[in-house]
Amino acid sequence: MLTFLLSIAILVAGYVFYGKFVEKLFGAQPERTTPAVAHPDGVDFVPMKPWRIFMIQFLNIAGLGPIFGAIMGAKFGTSSFLWIVFGSIFAGGVHDYLAGMLSLRMNGASLPEIHGKYLGNGIKQAMRAFMVVLLILVGVVFVVGPADLLAGITPDYFNSVFWIVVILAYYVVATLLPIDKLIGRVYPFFGACLIFMAVGILFSLLLVRPPLPEIWEGLGNKHPAAAANPIFPMMFISIACGAISGFHATQSPLMARTMTNERQGRPIFYGAMILEGVIALIWAAAASYFFFDTDEGKGIFATGTNAAVVVDSITKNWLGAAGAVLAMLGVVFAPITSGDTAFRSARLIVADFLGFDQKPVVKRLIVAVPLFVVAFGVLLYSVSDKEGFDIIWRYFAWANQTLAMVTLWAISIFLVKEKKNYLVALIPALFMTMVCSSFIFIAKKEGFGFSPALSYSLGGAITASLLVWFWVSQIRPK
Repeated sequence: MLTFLLSIAILVAGYVFYGKFVEKLFGAQPERTTPAVAHPDGVDFVPMKPWRIFMIQFLNIAGLGPIFGAIMGAKFGTSSFLWIVFGSIFAGGVHDYLAGMLSLRMNGASLPEIHGKYLGNGIKQAMRAFMVVLLILVGVVFVVGPADLLAGITPDYFNSVFWIVVILAYYVVATLLPIDKLIGRVYPFFGACLIFMAVGILFSLLLVRPPLPEIWEGLGNKHPAAAANPIFPMMFISIACGAISGFHATQSPLMARTMTNERQGRPIFYGAMILEGVIALIWAAAASYFFFDTDEGKGIFATGTNAAVVVDSITKNWLGAAGAVLAMLGVVFAPITSGDTAFRSARLIVADFLGFDQKPVVKRLIVAVPLFVVAFGVLLYSVSDKEGFDIIWRYFAWANQTLAMVTLWAISIFLVKEKKNYLVALIPALFMTMVCSSFIFIAKKEGFGFSPALSYSLGGAITASLLVWFWVSQIRPK
């Protein structure tokens, strides 16, 4: 329990001190006119209240990430606590804040535009395609879970395909409507539900005081299939949204187009990441107790350690009937709200590429409809093939962290050009490069299935090569 409490305290301190340091490093200017104030369009560039923007950003980046990812990461043991804490402070918070503030300074630019400015036009075009695919995958993986859950509690004729169509129909509406008409009104409520759910689990932890693992007991791999799942890099891919996630930076431009003051950036971008880390930590702690120290844990392993099963078990055991309601709100609505903003981000990226003004609804439809057609095809595959969803999820997780890696490299170059401390972004960029490259080599189903020694060697070679490129192209005196 002491490790858990210290971890929360460190996360809070990280926001107060390191978050302030990063804000000062960037140079937030409260007097600078923001895009929402300079040219509001009533659709995407819409000034909103800071607390509302924070709640929307939090829900956009959270979804089920800090719940499911933390639960699956908790299988690895106490090392998951360290990654959530230090990943959130030194990687995720830096990534989210600086990506969001760069978008704000670049007139609400989408993430590929930021990549293009600092990494070149070729990378911009490649990342446009990469991000649209990633965002469609986000929409897909955040449809199937809620659809399956709804199918299980409704009459048989309301099957998964029916609920997939219903959720996609909602996505179309949410993607096309002005951001303040639906997202701005209901998301703060759903965000509050997600926070309330985590607070309930936190109080249960404090009241029950279960024997949680402590860091001094060792950081060994506790995964039931440890041989095939080494902590590095598997844990760092499993726990994405609770530590660092490339998807976050695709959402930041949505909020950059609604902010009215640059000083709002630290609570909205860095603060939302830290709050997500706190929630991930709470669920990782609860899951570690259920996984390793109780009869409930044995039952969970017997059912295949599905994260939804763990959520259901924890909420019912600790929160009773009210917990079931909270679980429904969290497991159904949280992923749906991340999915619709994923499609909204994809629409904006494609619109930026085509130069389409998004104020006319017809042009919004021209961009959005093909995205939903592709998504529906992927969804049909995911429900028709027994392993379809698992395969889609694994590639989504790797693509998500790879996007974070690329964004950190772009931020590093920005800091060099501004003659600022680039190590703030370069160190996490190097770390994530090693994680992502090693993973694709070592993963048996998603990648090449090489031996750990060969995978780490290849990953290290790629990481070292990029460091040399960075030094030669950006640091070495011309």
